[in-house]
Amino acid sequence: MTRWLAEYAWLPDHAEPTPDVLIETDGGRITGVIPLTAGSRPPAGVEVLTDAVRLPGLTLPGLANAHSHAFHRALRGRTHNGRGDFWTWRDVMYTVAARLDPDSYLALARAAYAEMALAGITCVGEFHYLHHGPGGKPYDDPNAMSAALVEAAAHAGIRLTLLDTAYLTATVDGQPLVGPQRRFGDGDALRWVRRVDAFAPDGGHARVGAAIHSVRAVPADQLATVAGWADRRGAPLHVHLSEQPAENDACRAVHGCSPTRLLAEHGVLGGHTTAVHATHPTSADITLLGDSRTGICLCPTTERDLADGIGPARRMAEAGSPLSLGSDSHAVVDLFEEARAVELDERLRTRKRGHFAAADLVTAATVAGHAALGWGDAGRLSVGDRADLVTVRLDSARTAGVPPVGAFFAASAADVAQVVVDGRVVVRDGRHLTVDVPTELRTAIGEVTS
Repeated sequence: MTRWLAEYAWLPDHAEPTPDVLIETDGGRITGVIPLTAGSRPPAGVEVLTDAVRLPGLTLPGLANAHSHAFHRALRGRTHNGRGDFWTWRDVMYTVAARLDPDSYLALARAAYAEMALAGITCVGEFHYLHHGPGGKPYDDPNAMSAALVEAAAHAGIRLTLLDTAYLTATVDGQPLVGPQRRFGDGDALRWVRRVDAFAPDGGHARVGAAIHSVRAVPADQLATVAGWADRRGAPLHVHLSEQPAENDACRAVHGCSPTRLLAEHGVLGGHTTAVHATHPTSADITLLGDSRTGICLCPTTERDLADGIGPARRMAEAGSPLSLGSDSHAVVDLFEEARAVELDERLRTRKRGHFAAADLVTAATVAGHAALGWGDAGRLSVGDRADLVTVRLDSARTAGVPPVGAFFAASAADVAQVVVDGRVVVRDGRHLTVDVPTELRTAIGEVTS
């Protein structure tokens, strides 16, 4: 058993952090949560406290990055200058995708996931569609790229939900994949099912879910096949939704309805489904998403980087859609920034303040994100849950003088001092214990961009 004495801890269903909390962990699980200031004392009293590891600052549950494209990390700083939009950015992204193989992807993803660990992320949802070799030719192991991602997460010390993505066509009207896109495709949904069924990840840190890339990439008559696979497995299902107005326009032109309506008609929406972005939904779309309890994963730093727009986060939450967060293209890897951007972007959109309380943002970054990735036993500092502890400094230049409740509006990823995943220390004193993150990022990115 390990005992941790948190200066402040954010406990479930609390509006603000609780001071002086003793957290006991054993076998990768939380076995005790004792707020000492509430008058409770551990049975052994002072003797117990002397062997507790002190956690100065604010201790949070592990953060969940619900939407990642690991190889996009190589694009940071390379696509920001000049004009353009999502579609011009996508062309640059395809150039990087064309250069990756299982070995180089392992190196890049390992470094990217280790950067996430430094930022307090204990679990990541990898929206994975880079499946095959050049020209779309499968590797000898058709799931070699999936295996590389699973291994990368193990090296980085975080959990992974591999959201194996069906990506079958280039446009809503069914145009075939071309160029680097051919690496993404399995031909049709049944062949996608056969490939995914053949993959069983090594290690208890990883599990497999499903994803529909978008209504552009999976024909309407094959949506139910992908959704049915996820339903039979009890696995999470994610989908890019209404990220750009052009997607909405194309779907209406071909199918006579919005992408959300199309997904609803083919059984895709529901409590195990997460719609990523949902930046341009109609009022009717918001009702469909909320009534079905479909989750929404917001990725504000990517949405602003790509000039996608600001989605109606408050309206979607009020309609019944749980909100989670993702770093998506990794222009920024900082869930504190993603969380506060949900509130701050809503202020820009409405010209009003105070849409989400700090506790709402903590929920989106922790328990809601883990639930969206199929880890219902993570994201809370409560007995029986996974022993994921993220401790944030309250004495940095950014957080000094800030009350603990304000940490999500002041702290950055650089303020994460210690990260524990499943009871094991992965980051200590702001340094990853097994990965030289800057060096490995520089090397791995150089290999696919030079």
